[in-house]
Amino acid sequence: MDIINKPYIFLVEDDTRLAELVSNYLTENGFRVFIEGHGDRVVDRVLRDNPDLVILDLMLPGRNGFEICKDLRPSYTGPILMLTARNSDSDQVSGFELGADDYVIKPVEPRILLVRINSLLRRCHFSTLTETENLKFGQLSIDSSGRVVKLEEEVIPLSCHEFELLSALSARAGEVQSRESLYQRLYNRPYDGRDRTIDVRISHLRKKLGDNASRPFRIKTIWGRGYLFVADAW
Repeated sequence: MDIINKPYIFLVEDDTRLAELVSNYLTENGFRVFIEGHGDRVVDRVLRDNPDLVILDLMLPGRNGFEICKDLRPSYTGPILMLTARNSDSDQVSGFELGADDYVIKPVEPRILLVRINSLLRRCHFSTLTETENLKFGQLSIDSSGRVVKLEEEVIPLSCHEFELLSALSARAGEVQSRESLYQRLYNRPYDGRDRTIDVRISHLRKKLGDNASRPFRIKTIWGRGYLFVADAW
């Protein structure tokens, strides 16, 4: 494969030895890798380069990973994978709330990291949700082939995982879908009973789609069962 056509990974890691090990492994497996070790330089470079995926450490000189993720998300729609030694549930929830697509705890087997990267890239660039290409619900339209969502003709910027979740919900509008089934479908691994990724993404979608957080009318929570996308919501 020509180097210019290889997926471009932006690796944010201040541990020089670890960064080189990860970079070498990914390069051997068909990626281009750029390493950045200082938090203050990440946002401008990512927005300029628009890499296929960002691997983001949390503890960095300058700005930390949470701040970087928060600043990237309004403009960068590619996948962000947080790779960090911080393993508390609150840190993971914070990462997802700020827009991370996956959260991997160090140390991680290189093969596992590669699987998670490839899964994110497939999900974001080659959708596996093919029930339909175009859907319209009142003022909301979803173009699956172009991966474009519009509300009242205004384009709504969604991360790849937000788009996939919306596609999964809307493709079965009027049906209750459990958190477990959505998680398995989107991430292709069993739900562990603790991960709040789906809940956080639902919250993000509600905000972006103008849904009412306290009394949602577009994506409803059916307590004890899951989530329901309302087909006739305007």
